[in-house]
Amino acid sequence: MNNSQLQLFIKIAETRSFTRAGQEMNMTQPAVSRAISALENELDVSLIIRDRRNGIILTDVGQRILVIFRRILQQYDKVQQVVAAEKGLEIGTIRIGSFPMSSAHLLPQIIRSIRDRYPQIEFELHEGNIVEIQQWLNSRVIDVALMIATEQEAAELNYETMPLYNEEMLAVFREDETFVDQDILDVKRLSGQSMIICNGGYEMPIVDLFARAEAELSIGFIVHNVNTCLNMIEQGLGTAILPAISLSWLPPGVRALPTEPKAYRPVQLAVPSFTEASPASRLFVETALQLFGQQQ
Repeated sequence: MNNSQLQLFIKIAETRSFTRAGQEMNMTQPAVSRAISALENELDVSLIIRDRRNGIILTDVGQRILVIFRRILQQYDKVQQVVAAEKGLEIGTIRIGSFPMSSAHLLPQIIRSIRDRYPQIEFELHEGNIVEIQQWLNSRVIDVALMIATEQEAAELNYETMPLYNEEMLAVFREDETFVDQDILDVKRLSGQSMIICNGGYEMPIVDLFARAEAELSIGFIVHNVNTCLNMIEQGLGTAILPAISLSWLPPGVRALPTEPKAYRPVQLAVPSFTEASPASRLFVETALQLFGQQQ
């Protein structure tokens, strides 16, 4: 096995195509086939199945080996970064997973801060929901993530987390609601009202908030992004609990208030292993903590 074979196998797994993988690695299709055959012969197992209907499929052992190969290449990259740091250079690629709100409001500042100091470091961004981010961490697709998970969820999964930032969440509603004149909204006043929930990390903090307030949570709609939620509120279709950081703009006739009890959504940093993290990944964690770790 060599580094190129490992990279090629990973590319095939990600693109589900010998042709596309070869194009990305500047290899002809016959060369790709020979390299994979040589790898399978050396390991004495089948890694890939070519299916006319479904295209490229990894065997069970191929799927397990894919995770190992990613880990090997990440450690190889770590060696290069350590050697470069010894020479006074900072290089490497940081593969980052994040959910949309952190991509919009947290990631740009972190990347800007790192790039200003270390322009040779590259970034590879993967945006998805919380479940996808968890899967990417466990399969070593990404090096570090901004995500949301309870302590119990994090303990049950195969990665490590540390708290980064507590996002305050506000009640967002139309101005014709009876509680519009309040400075702080008692969550009990939302008991039984139609709530609009954004999925992808918003659900559990809201469930927890209503439980602490001993209020009835009645979900009227579930949507995928904040703008849709705000437009539905403007049309009088319900009330929402949304992060304050996402509310720089509100539609006409829509208000936002802090709640009692307070509502927060904890954003965390996560890596497959802090012990094994590359220097570039550690730099990302340190920079994120410096920028947002005190904003509690």
